Amino acid sequence: MHSRLLSVLPLLIAAARADDAKLPHPELLPTTRKIHELVAKETAPAADAMKPFSEKVPKAADATFDLVAVPGGEFTIGSPAGEAKRGEDEGPQKKLKIEPFWMGKLEVTWDLYQPFMDNQKARNKDGTLNRDNNLTTSEPPEQKDGESLVDVVTQPTPPHLPMHFGMGEGYSKQYPAVGVTAHAASKFCEWLSAQTGHFYRLPTEAEWEYACRAGTTTAYNFGDDPAKLDDFGWSVANSEYQYQKVGAKKPNAWGLYDMHGNVAELCLDQYLPDAYTKAADGATNPWVPVTKRYPTVYRGGSWNDDPDKLRSAARGKTEPALKMIDPQVPKSVWYFTNASWLGFRVIRPLKTPSVEEMHRYWNMDGDSE
Repeated sequence: MHSRLLSVLPLLIAAARADDAKLPHPELLPTTRKIHELVAKETAPAADAMKPFSEKVPKAADATFDLVAVPGGEFTIGSPAGEAKRGEDEGPQKKLKIEPFWMGKLEVTWDLYQPFMDNQKARNKDGTLNRDNNLTTSEPPEQKDGESLVDVVTQPTPPHLPMHFGMGEGYSKQYPAVGVTAHAASKFCEWLSAQTGHFYRLPTEAEWEYACRAGTTTAYNFGDDPAKLDDFGWSVANSEYQYQKVGAKKPNAWGLYDMHGNVAELCLDQYLPDAYTKAADGATNPWVPVTKRYPTVYRGGSWNDDPDKLRSAARGKTEPALKMIDPQVPKSVWYFTNASWLGFRVIRPLKTPSVEEMHRYWNMDGDSE
């Protein structure tokens, strides 16, 4: 038996390596494995025992952020045919099941994101540590002397302009991080996970709408009347043409702030105009993985949008024009230099995914424009 096992072992190893090669950016898989080991050490609570909690981020000078427990359940995604200003890509409606997760009470703010963006390490264009003084090379995620697991997570190169775009109070903890690509946001989630031991990622489009609605079926999570929007969100009608402090308006029924407006929020999904046509009724945690860089989904509308773009079902999509003033050739994978209205928030699923799933969530940046 022992000799038989030894004879098939090379075949098993070869098969495993072939499967790894099918993953996006397989060269970064060793980092994912180490973070997965860290996350898997903690036993998750039962779904009915989930509670809100605060997370400390050591690499952000111990800044904290609050998470709200979102119960699992069913909801209907999309908007009914009669909803005012309904987009063509918001139907047909489908009933979906969503598993429990925690979600950031607020949009990710600069005190959390700037230490990731300005990480004080020499980086290649792709975010790997630059040890050979050649910015165009990609180097393996190996920990050298004096380096931590967090250091080898791919992280942004320095921005070419202030990414707060002169709004608010600079890189303030009271304002949302903006101008962030979905790739950068996903890597931020990996960076968070490597130092907290909790798995973070962007929400799927379905998870985002489920959390925004908080059990409602109306155009907004407070009802159908956009005249009441001033109490709950920032749009072009009341924002004075710039982003505002997070958490300044009323939350939804689950305690989530700024789900309508302030900054639009990136999701994990590739944008498909007929996504709901292809979705199966009753599906659990549906997700459209990213296969190309554009377009991907964002939700919630922003300070720069009319109120109809802030509806719970309204969908937005990224495009190359969001990098128009980026001076680099090729354009940076980290910054949307023309999107001072686009940010994100994070979620922590109750269920820890496999290594392969975790890796896909953090590395689905697409292989082409």
